[in-house]
Amino acid sequence: MEALRAEFSDVSDPAQLTRIVVRLLLAAVLGGALGYERERSGKAAGLRTHMLVAIGSALFVLVPQQAGVVVGDMSRVIQGIVTGVGFLGAGAIIKHASDQSVQGLTTAAGVWLTAAIGIACGMGREATAVLSTVLALAVLTVVPHLVGKGTDADGDHNARRDDNRNS
Repeated sequence: MEALRAEFSDVSDPAQLTRIVVRLLLAAVLGGALGYERERSGKAAGLRTHMLVAIGSALFVLVPQQAGVVVGDMSRVIQGIVTGVGFLGAGAIIKHASDQSVQGLTTAAGVWLTAAIGIACGMGREATAVLSTVLALAVLTVVPHLVGKGTDADGDHNARRDDNRNS
């Protein structure tokens, strides 16, 4: 029994447990809000993807923070998350050679932002995370109505090459 207790020693008191639960739960809820909007819009990266990205990002900063990692070292953890999720988002981007259009940019940016919101939750910046989520939801729901015909079915602008440069 003592070995089992030692394995769970990272939760030293009820306040620490509350902090962990609130941060991870908030990351799940905020990621879920963005994911729900994307899933409702018929996008590939929906509710579960956004929730997992937010929880994972929160966990990646929460654990080192609990271990007493200094701020300088934490910046390297965050850089790893940003880079890794950038590659995940790159998988959502599709460039069509026939008409030079690009799809999935909004989905990729949304997954990337969801990671940032998860990082904010994990670091205890709950107000920043909530405000960022509200702003992101406004961008995803209001902006398409303002832009109107300038978006395709995926909500992304058709990016066309107007010159000879590779973009």
